Amino acid sequence: MATVPPKVRVGVGVFILATSNEPADNPRFLVGKRLRAHGEGTWALPGGHLEFGESIEECGVREVDEETSLKVKNPRYLTCTNDIMLADNKHYITCFVVYERANETQEAQLCEPDKGEAWEWWTW
Repeated sequence: MATVPPKVRVGVGVFILATSNEPADNPRFLVGKRLRAHGEGTWALPGGHLEFGESIEECGVREVDEETSLKVKNPRYLTCTNDIMLADNKHYITCFVVYERANETQEAQLCEPDKGEAWEWWTW
């Protein structure tokens, strides 16, 4: 039986700014406490896997909506990382994007309570 080689996965991490005029040197952004998958018990950005045919920006909008119900606008590409986790036999390219909340009074909802415990606004 042939062994299937591991695949490189593409993830998108989303910085959602609390307001459109956050200070550049110390902005507030949304993080969630993970309940499962890698990083259980840690705080992480909303995001997920890129789907076939989807742009990075579209993935960010979709994942934010699925996880928080927040509507976002004004995407800005930030950077990508190349994460090789040999111990877990995983390899991820993670692209990070920054968005603003479309409605700055709307708060994040816990839409996937089996995957996350809470959403909070943090600064560096």
